[in-house]
Amino acid sequence: MPRRPATPGARSGLPLYLATAFFARLADEGMALAVVLLALQRSGNAGQGAFVLTAWMAPHVIAAPLAGALVSRVRRPRLCYLGALGGCSVAIAVLATSVGRAPAPVPLAVALVGGSCGPVVSGGLSSLITGLLPAGGPRERAYALDAAVYNAASVAGPAVAGLAATVASPGAAMLLLAGAVATAAALATGLPYGRAQPAAADNAPARTLRADLAAGLAAVWRIRALRALTAGTCLAFVGVGGLTTTTVLLAGHRGHPGAGGILMTAFALGALTGSLAVARWRPPLSDPRLATLALCGTGTALAAAALPVSPTATGALFVLAGLCDGPLLTATLRLRATHAPPRVRAQVFTLGAGLKITAAACGATLVGAAATLPPPLLLLGIAAVHLAAALLYTLARPREESTGGPACPRAPLPDAQVLP
Repeated sequence: MPRRPATPGARSGLPLYLATAFFARLADEGMALAVVLLALQRSGNAGQGAFVLTAWMAPHVIAAPLAGALVSRVRRPRLCYLGALGGCSVAIAVLATSVGRAPAPVPLAVALVGGSCGPVVSGGLSSLITGLLPAGGPRERAYALDAAVYNAASVAGPAVAGLAATVASPGAAMLLLAGAVATAAALATGLPYGRAQPAAADNAPARTLRADLAAGLAAVWRIRALRALTAGTCLAFVGVGGLTTTTVLLAGHRGHPGAGGILMTAFALGALTGSLAVARWRPPLSDPRLATLALCGTGTALAAAALPVSPTATGALFVLAGLCDGPLLTATLRLRATHAPPRVRAQVFTLGAGLKITAAACGATLVGAAATLPPPLLLLGIAAVHLAAALLYTLARPREESTGGPACPRAPLPDAQVLP
């Protein structure tokens, strides 16, 4: 159920929230590398690791609305978040001992269970910010910092997993990631979750879980701003999902095998810098325009990187693409918070995150199927997807947002924008 934000004079708990989110997402980002290295070490074949990773990602789109609905309904949301973080930690620890040792169905089943907790880690945590800070500048800055935490984890997660696997072993790296999620769970116990608002406050009758699930899905579909945002970002994430593989292929194609990791690190550092810049200096743009320009900037920079330029220029263009990508996440989080009805806000966050992860998995599959094509052509395709996402979002978003400037009010959409 909706929770009232802390009063301006109360401690917001934002630093503790950011630490919690960082450790949780650190493990989530490091999993992709650690589980593949673990399978390769124990079986000599990275294929099992890839299957486990797919099983980890697959439940997101199905579990996302259910996780959001449960968070919205329970009187003590703290227990829901702690349960999800704890389940994720236990699943990673079990995978550390079962991958390459137990029969293949065992780690796959564990990954499915652990992946079901993923929507709370990836999107559900962000929905807590509305209960930590009052609306306005402080909350907008908090979402920019939350986006920076996402990007910092995307840099640190693979780095920590790779370093631990090199110094100790991939199994130790997995256990370290499990410990990171456990740390997040411990920190989450101290978060101020806010006071539950009584259902009688709006004279609303009690609703079933099925009704809440339907309400969350309906909000994403029927509220035009949310539908446009979800469609645009999911299309962009089809490209993002194939970017890592394409970058590795591009580096090898240009005679620099192994440089793909450097380029992706440059992209991630650029995204982190972009998120921090938005948190520090509020750009004179409305969030819809910021999202559109971010998509256009990312697509243009990646398209330029596909041209036959020097390695230094390629690296600079990947940094530029990341700089544009960082503000996109900030704008996405703000727009979800602005337009999601309070009762289903957690569902909107978890469902949006789940759909994006699923879109990324589809993008990775498409690039894998098209891996025989020239890598510059693949990168041009990813750039085109981002530009198409910008166009789709621009055409689909509400007209009031298309003409709004920086002073455009950040209020929920009027009924005229809720489509039947």
